[in-house]
Amino acid sequence: MLLTPSGLLLGKRGITRKIQSLLSTILSCKMSSPASKDQAESQNFPFLLDDHTVGALKESKTLIVLRGLPGSGKSHLAKEILDKYGDAARVISADKYDIKPAVRSVISDEYSQLDKALIGNCNKRGVGVVVLDDTHHDKERLETIFDIADEHNFTVVIVEPKTQWRRDCNQLKDKSHWKLSLEELKSMKAPFDMDVLPLYFGWFLTTTSSDILKKMRHNFLEHLGSLKAFRKRAKPNFVRDESHKGKVDLISYFGHKPNILHCTTKYCNYGTAPGSKEYAQNDAVKKGYGKAFTLSISALFVTPEAAGARVDLDDQQLLLWPADAEKEVMPTENLPKGSRAHITLGCAKDVKDVQTGIELLKIVQLQTKGEKGEEIGELCGGELRYFNNDMWVLFLPQKVEVKALFSGFYGKSKGSHEGGKKNSALISCTIV
Repeated sequence: MLLTPSGLLLGKRGITRKIQSLLSTILSCKMSSPASKDQAESQNFPFLLDDHTVGALKESKTLIVLRGLPGSGKSHLAKEILDKYGDAARVISADKYDIKPAVRSVISDEYSQLDKALIGNCNKRGVGVVVLDDTHHDKERLETIFDIADEHNFTVVIVEPKTQWRRDCNQLKDKSHWKLSLEELKSMKAPFDMDVLPLYFGWFLTTTSSDILKKMRHNFLEHLGSLKAFRKRAKPNFVRDESHKGKVDLISYFGHKPNILHCTTKYCNYGTAPGSKEYAQNDAVKKGYGKAFTLSISALFVTPEAAGARVDLDDQQLLLWPADAEKEVMPTENLPKGSRAHITLGCAKDVKDVQTGIELLKIVQLQTKGEKGEEIGELCGGELRYFNNDMWVLFLPQKVEVKALFSGFYGKSKGSHEGGKKNSALISCTIV
């Protein structure tokens, strides 16, 4: 007989059962540890773990493009997203449409029904997160998806599962329900060794925050265009007709507006712009991708070229800001890092969006030299000042905070940024 710590007396049989039970528990723990670790690792995404990001996505329009080899864990990740977001999310899986993963010379008609479902969910009220579950190894297929997202004003987030076996074709062969051969899996592997780089990286405002800023834009331009002090200086830059009197229609003047309000960090041109590959590999960029941030707007400004909102970046956000962003425009000036951070609210005819940041730097340059501008008075609750060359700045009484998702714009260039030629989003940028 043996006295246990709990005071019970055990015979030989009891001891044997106790030892067997203990060994079973130990072995079970040891065997489940790797699986638990893999599961925890697969969930390591801001849109699953970060409450601020989850809240932001629920008030936004986001297309999560799951990308990876068959058996890498995409469907499991899709289920986790659906469990997290409930009725606010929809999952569209290529498996449901019996689309077998393969290397294709042309995109088949198999995708037509899937694309109809994608468009239908993008148009559905109350759905803020759409998840597309497919391998997404084909460049042409990705471009079709990016075009659909752009047409429906959805911000794209490209996600690959973080499972340890995601690139191991030997393991994937047994995990995929498609029962693909090792050769078939290897034929699809090469694209996953490359980053899918966007036209540009940046913070994309949620739908709710965009609505707030659009109202601010409308009120600012309406009141500024009606202001006597502005109308006196409006000719010839804002008004070409010398006989024009009365209100200046600035809303029409700045008629070119971005589909999704955003603050660009790095122009990449799909990986061909200098420094774009290095930027994409930056640890802060990798960790921040797909995460929501709160941006602070301190001023609105208008010049004959563009209307914009000045963004004050905090220390965490500055980690995502390229070191040479200001030097690209003003190489001889030593302006503070982040001085170019802005949200384009509108551009004049034939003016590219990139000009908005240049206009802001002109204002910052004057301020760093001690220029305070001419005080015009109060407008929309803020302080309006006039700088040389028809530059108007409304300093807000307090900073306005907006929520924004850090991601990339992967659609076709409309010539609004530097360049305008469509390159491939799949760039040979080795993932380390």
